[in-house]
Amino acid sequence: MSPHPVLPGRLAAAGLADSEQSWPVARSTTIHDTPYIGLRSDTIVDPSGEEHVRAVVTPNGAVAVVALDDDDRLLLVEQYRHPQQRRLLELPAGTLDIEGEEPIDAARRELAEEADVVADTWRPLLTLAMTPGHSTERIEVFVATGVSAVGHADRTTREAEEADMAQWWMPFGDAVDAALAGRISDAKTVAAILAVQVSRSR
Repeated sequence: MSPHPVLPGRLAAAGLADSEQSWPVARSTTIHDTPYIGLRSDTIVDPSGEEHVRAVVTPNGAVAVVALDDDDRLLLVEQYRHPQQRRLLELPAGTLDIEGEEPIDAARRELAEEADVVADTWRPLLTLAMTPGHSTERIEVFVATGVSAVGHADRTTREAEEADMAQWWMPFGDAVDAALAGRISDAKTVAAILAVQVSRSR
């Protein structure tokens, strides 16, 4: 890779991607540990040999679903998010909290549980590192089409914040506008909406 002709940095080669190179961990202390989320303190060693302490949040992995109906409307769920202290519009999503469950199966489960919807066609869209400065969480996003309703007898009884969820079908173009205007602020939802939009323009 050659340097930029006038600015700091180098010119990126085609195919540049995240690197698997990691820094050694000299010490690690568990601070909090539950089946849902953990917190540890790692002392890492940089290439010069200097040590740095970093907090690492360790949630389970997660999945999210871009579900589109036959009229190109996007399914959004609205739910209360206590850390943000407001209701957010989001893609149907959830954690990999069943041992051995594949992400695609978790995505199918979450779509049915949160929105009473199933889909005939699935394809992977993105894998997102959500807050890489302090969390190990990665979310796999799928696109689901050919959607239909779950029968009433087979629907999940939602609890806690999910019991207060609302489901909305938004024209996809309006969802793009909402993401760009900040009316939708959830990171995975914004990233997925814009990724689908870009893929359509190629």
